[in-house]
Amino acid sequence: MKKKHKTILYFVLPALAFVLVLSNIFFGHLVSDSLYDQDINKYSIYIHLQDEWDSYPGNILFDVTNVWDSSNLDESIHFEDPFDISSLQVYNTNQLQYQHGKPYVELKHEFSDCESSWKPVLYRYVVDTLRNKIALAQGTQLYDDPYISVFPTIKHADAVNTTSSYAQFIPICTLHDDDTSYEYSVSTNDPNSWFDVYFVPSSKQLGNYLNSNGFYHYPQDGCYATGHQSFHGICENVEQDSGLLVVLPDVLKKSLTKIKVSLHETQ
Repeated sequence: MKKKHKTILYFVLPALAFVLVLSNIFFGHLVSDSLYDQDINKYSIYIHLQDEWDSYPGNILFDVTNVWDSSNLDESIHFEDPFDISSLQVYNTNQLQYQHGKPYVELKHEFSDCESSWKPVLYRYVVDTLRNKIALAQGTQLYDDPYISVFPTIKHADAVNTTSSYAQFIPICTLHDDDTSYEYSVSTNDPNSWFDVYFVPSSKQLGNYLNSNGFYHYPQDGCYATGHQSFHGICENVEQDSGLLVVLPDVLKKSLTKIKVSLHETQ
């Protein structure tokens, strides 16, 4: 009986979403407002590892969603159209970089360094909410919010070897001059790999990590995890320039390893 109910749910929710999209086409002026009370910063980071890496010809895709409080933000930097990224081209060029003397190409898509954000119009918010309900029913999402992901905590292995790893810094977005608090989730789609994640006070800690200079991360429980396939934590009293340092071992076997990152300002 439970399986039958789930099957019905999979048909009913997409049907409701389809009706809503049609309503927007004909009556868009009635559903153009947003009910979401925080702003959203979404972008992706694509990494192509060169042949010096053991994981070659593997690729890494960081899918980042940052939900934050920008109630005092200048409205001029909001996206009226979240698909118009013409103003972001300066942040989104191919860049050849190195870690541990090994080259890789990085491309950021829709990255604005927290200089822009958007709120979903009503019809998109409802569609995304319906999609999230399906994910809840499937057990792939643990939180009833379409833009804040909560993944289960799944331990896999020991910490990643510093000299045989790829590391990525992902900044938070905040308007608070003083400390703020963030909850976050990180997961990988590769069941044979894992990651370390650390909340660090600035991007400078990425350089310290790569140079083995004794990088600093917030030491509180919930502010770091090692050897996980999936992790959810809360880190309080972090500074304005803080962010996540995500470290992957150089043992990737998939042609594309996807890393989902969800950041949510809670203060």
